[in-house]
Amino acid sequence: MNPKLTLRDKKKEATAYALTEAAFELALEKGMEGFIVDDIVQKAGYSRRTFANYFSCKEEAVAEYFIGSATKEDENMLLAGLPADATPLDALYSLLKLQFTSEFLHKLRQSVSLANQYPSLEPYILSVFRRLQIAAQELLEQFSHGRYADGYTHLLAGAVYGAFVPILDGRLNVMLPGEAQDEHSGALSFDQYLNSMFAYLRNGF
Repeated sequence: MNPKLTLRDKKKEATAYALTEAAFELALEKGMEGFIVDDIVQKAGYSRRTFANYFSCKEEAVAEYFIGSATKEDENMLLAGLPADATPLDALYSLLKLQFTSEFLHKLRQSVSLANQYPSLEPYILSVFRRLQIAAQELLEQFSHGRYADGYTHLLAGAVYGAFVPILDGRLNVMLPGEAQDEHSGALSFDQYLNSMFAYLRNGF
Protein backbone atom coordinates (compact mmCIF):
# COMPACT_ATOMS: atom_id res chain seq x y z
CA MET A 1 0.00 0.00 0.00
CA ASN A 2 1.41 3.36 -0.96
CA PRO A 3 1.64 5.96 1.80
CA LYS A 4 -1.02 8.63 1.84
CA LEU A 5 -0.19 11.91 0.16
CA THR A 6 1.34 14.55 2.37
CA LEU A 7 0.13 18.14 2.36
CA ARG A 8 3.14 19.05 0.21
CA ASP A 9 2.30 16.29 -2.27
CA LYS A 10 -1.29 17.51 -2.51
CA LYS A 11 -0.11 21.08 -3.10
CA LYS A 12 2.22 19.93 -5.88
CA GLU A 13 -0.60 17.97 -7.50
CA ALA A 14 -2.90 20.99 -7.31
CA THR A 15 -0.26 23.22 -8.92
CA ALA A 16 0.39 20.75 -11.74
CA TYR A 17 -3.33 20.36 -12.35
CA ALA A 18 -3.92 24.13 -12.46
CA LEU A 19 -1.17 24.52 -15.05
CA THR A 20 -2.30 21.65 -17.23
CA GLU A 21 -5.95 22.73 -17.01
CA ALA A 22 -5.01 26.23 -18.15
CA ALA A 23 -2.93 24.81 -21.00
CA PHE A 24 -5.73 22.50 -22.13
CA GLU A 25 -8.36 25.26 -22.07
CA LEU A 26 -6.09 27.53 -24.11
CA ALA A 27 -5.49 24.73 -26.62
CA LEU A 28 -9.23 24.22 -27.08
CA GLU A 29 -9.87 27.95 -27.33
CA LYS A 30 -6.94 29.09 -29.49
CA GLY A 31 -5.34 25.98 -30.96
CA MET A 32 -1.80 24.89 -30.16
CA GLU A 33 -0.30 27.68 -32.24
CA GLY A 34 -2.41 30.40 -30.60
CA PHE A 35 -0.73 30.58 -27.19
CA ILE A 36 2.64 30.34 -25.45
CA VAL A 37 3.83 29.28 -22.00
CA ASP A 38 3.49 32.84 -20.71
CA ASP A 39 -0.24 32.66 -21.47
CA ILE A 40 -0.52 29.42 -19.47
CA VAL A 41 1.18 30.75 -16.36
CA GLN A 42 -0.76 34.00 -16.50
CA LYS A 43 -4.06 32.11 -16.75
CA ALA A 44 -3.13 29.70 -13.94
CA GLY A 45 -1.56 32.35 -11.70
CA TYR A 46 1.96 30.91 -11.49
CA SER A 47 5.44 31.81 -12.74
CA ARG A 48 7.40 30.45 -15.70
CA ARG A 49 9.84 28.95 -13.21
CA THR A 50 7.04 26.99 -11.57
CA PHE A 51 5.87 25.79 -14.98
CA ALA A 52 9.41 24.59 -15.77
CA ASN A 53 9.42 22.55 -12.55
CA TYR A 54 6.54 20.45 -13.91
CA PHE A 55 6.57 20.53 -17.71
CA SER A 56 9.14 20.77 -20.48
CA CYS A 57 6.81 22.51 -22.95
CA LYS A 58 3.19 23.52 -23.55
CA GLU A 59 2.48 20.28 -25.45
CA GLU A 60 3.39 18.20 -22.42
CA ALA A 61 1.16 20.34 -20.19
CA VAL A 62 -1.80 19.94 -22.55
CA ALA A 63 -1.32 16.17 -22.81
CA GLU A 64 -1.19 15.65 -19.05
CA TYR A 65 -4.67 17.08 -18.56
CA PHE A 66 -6.63 13.92 -19.34
CA ILE A 67 -4.97 11.75 -16.68
CA GLY A 68 -7.69 10.30 -14.44
CA SER A 69 -8.29 11.33 -10.86
CA ALA A 70 -8.12 7.76 -9.46
CA THR A 71 -5.12 7.46 -7.11
CA LYS A 72 -2.82 4.54 -6.36
CA GLU A 73 -4.58 4.24 -3.02
CA ASP A 74 -7.94 3.89 -4.81
CA GLU A 75 -6.46 1.23 -7.10
CA ASN A 76 -4.95 -0.76 -4.24
CA MET A 77 -8.24 -0.67 -2.34
CA LEU A 78 -10.05 -1.83 -5.48
CA LEU A 79 -7.74 -4.81 -5.98
CA ALA A 80 -7.86 -5.70 -2.29
CA GLY A 81 -11.66 -5.91 -2.56
CA LEU A 82 -11.65 -8.48 -5.38
CA PRO A 83 -12.59 -12.10 -4.56
CA ALA A 84 -9.81 -14.59 -3.90
CA ASP A 85 -10.40 -16.40 -7.21
CA ALA A 86 -10.29 -13.22 -9.32
CA THR A 87 -8.05 -13.37 -12.40
CA PRO A 88 -5.81 -10.62 -13.80
CA LEU A 89 -8.53 -10.07 -16.41
CA ASP A 90 -11.07 -9.44 -13.64
CA ALA A 91 -8.63 -7.06 -11.97
CA LEU A 92 -8.02 -5.17 -15.21
CA TYR A 93 -11.75 -4.85 -15.89
CA SER A 94 -12.27 -3.34 -12.42
CA LEU A 95 -9.30 -1.00 -12.90
CA LEU A 96 -10.65 0.28 -16.22
CA LYS A 97 -14.07 0.95 -14.68
CA LEU A 98 -12.28 3.00 -12.00
CA GLN A 99 -10.04 4.93 -14.40
CA PHE A 100 -12.22 5.40 -17.48
CA THR A 101 -14.90 7.66 -16.08
CA SER A 102 -17.12 9.73 -18.36
CA GLU A 103 -15.02 12.83 -17.58
CA PHE A 104 -11.76 10.99 -18.32
CA LEU A 105 -12.98 9.65 -21.66
CA HIS A 106 -14.23 13.01 -22.87
CA LYS A 107 -10.95 14.70 -21.93
CA LEU A 108 -9.05 11.98 -23.72
CA ARG A 109 -11.15 12.23 -26.87
CA GLN A 110 -10.67 16.02 -26.90
CA SER A 111 -6.92 15.48 -26.52
CA VAL A 112 -6.81 13.05 -29.44
CA SER A 113 -8.84 15.49 -31.55
CA LEU A 114 -6.31 18.21 -30.78
CA ALA A 115 -3.44 15.85 -31.65
CA ASN A 116 -5.06 15.12 -35.01
CA GLN A 117 -5.08 18.85 -35.73
CA TYR A 118 -1.62 19.55 -34.29
CA PRO A 119 0.83 16.66 -34.86
CA SER A 120 3.35 18.16 -32.42
CA LEU A 121 1.00 17.14 -29.62
CA GLU A 122 0.63 13.47 -30.63
CA PRO A 123 3.85 12.07 -29.10
CA TYR A 124 2.96 13.60 -25.75
CA ILE A 125 -0.58 12.18 -25.81
CA LEU A 126 0.77 8.74 -26.70
CA SER A 127 3.40 9.00 -23.97
CA VAL A 128 0.82 9.75 -21.29
CA PHE A 129 -1.47 6.96 -22.49
CA ARG A 130 1.51 4.60 -22.54
CA ARG A 131 2.22 5.50 -18.91
CA LEU A 132 -1.34 4.48 -18.01
CA GLN A 133 -0.78 1.13 -19.74
CA ILE A 134 2.54 0.53 -17.95
CA ALA A 135 1.02 1.44 -14.58
CA ALA A 136 -1.83 -1.01 -15.21
CA GLN A 137 0.62 -3.75 -16.17
CA GLU A 138 2.67 -3.15 -12.99
CA LEU A 139 -0.49 -3.27 -10.88
CA LEU A 140 -1.48 -6.56 -12.51
CA GLU A 141 1.94 -8.03 -11.73
CA GLN A 142 1.50 -7.13 -8.06
CA PHE A 143 -1.96 -8.66 -8.12
CA SER A 144 -0.94 -11.92 -9.83
CA HIS A 145 2.04 -12.61 -7.50
CA GLY A 146 3.91 -14.58 -10.16
CA ARG A 147 1.03 -17.01 -10.79
CA TYR A 148 1.18 -16.44 -14.56
CA ALA A 149 3.88 -16.80 -17.19
CA ASP A 150 6.33 -13.97 -17.84
CA GLY A 151 4.87 -11.50 -20.30
CA TYR A 152 1.24 -12.38 -19.61
CA THR A 153 0.40 -9.11 -17.87
CA HIS A 154 2.30 -7.14 -20.54
CA LEU A 155 0.24 -8.76 -23.30
CA LEU A 156 -3.01 -8.34 -21.41
CA ALA A 157 -2.53 -4.65 -20.60
CA GLY A 158 -1.23 -3.94 -24.11
CA ALA A 159 -4.22 -5.60 -25.77
CA VAL A 160 -6.81 -3.86 -23.61
CA TYR A 161 -5.37 -0.36 -23.63
CA GLY A 162 -4.57 -0.63 -27.33
CA ALA A 163 -8.22 -1.44 -28.03
CA PHE A 164 -9.23 2.06 -26.90
CA VAL A 165 -7.15 3.94 -29.45
CA PRO A 166 -9.58 3.48 -32.41
CA ILE A 167 -12.45 4.70 -30.21
CA LEU A 168 -10.63 7.83 -29.26
CA ASP A 169 -9.48 8.78 -32.75
CA GLY A 170 -12.93 8.10 -34.20
CA ARG A 171 -12.17 4.98 -36.26
CA LEU A 172 -14.73 2.95 -34.28
CA ASN A 173 -18.32 4.11 -33.82
CA VAL A 174 -18.64 3.96 -30.03
CA MET A 175 -20.64 6.38 -27.88
CA LEU A 176 -18.93 7.75 -24.83
CA PRO A 177 -20.94 8.07 -21.61
CA GLY A 178 -23.34 10.99 -21.86
CA GLU A 179 -23.45 11.12 -25.65
CA ALA A 180 -26.86 10.82 -27.34
CA GLN A 181 -27.73 7.90 -29.62
CA ASP A 182 -28.92 10.26 -32.37
CA GLU A 183 -25.39 11.69 -32.55
CA HIS A 184 -23.95 8.24 -33.33
CA SER A 185 -26.29 6.22 -35.54
CA GLY A 186 -25.70 2.50 -35.11
CA ALA A 187 -23.01 3.01 -32.46
CA LEU A 188 -22.27 0.73 -29.54
CA SER A 189 -22.35 2.23 -26.09
CA PHE A 190 -19.01 2.39 -24.30
CA ASP A 191 -20.13 -0.24 -21.79
CA GLN A 192 -21.23 -2.56 -24.62
CA TYR A 193 -17.84 -2.20 -26.30
CA LEU A 194 -15.98 -2.76 -23.03
CA ASN A 195 -18.01 -5.85 -22.17
CA SER A 196 -17.71 -7.34 -25.67
CA MET A 197 -13.94 -6.78 -25.64
CA PHE A 198 -13.59 -8.62 -22.32
CA ALA A 199 -15.90 -11.40 -23.56
CA TYR A 200 -13.47 -11.98 -26.45
CA LEU A 201 -10.54 -12.02 -24.05
CA ARG A 202 -12.27 -14.50 -21.75
CA ASN A 203 -13.75 -16.80 -24.38
CA GLY A 204 -11.45 -16.45 -27.37
CA PHE A 205 -11.86 -14.80 -30.77
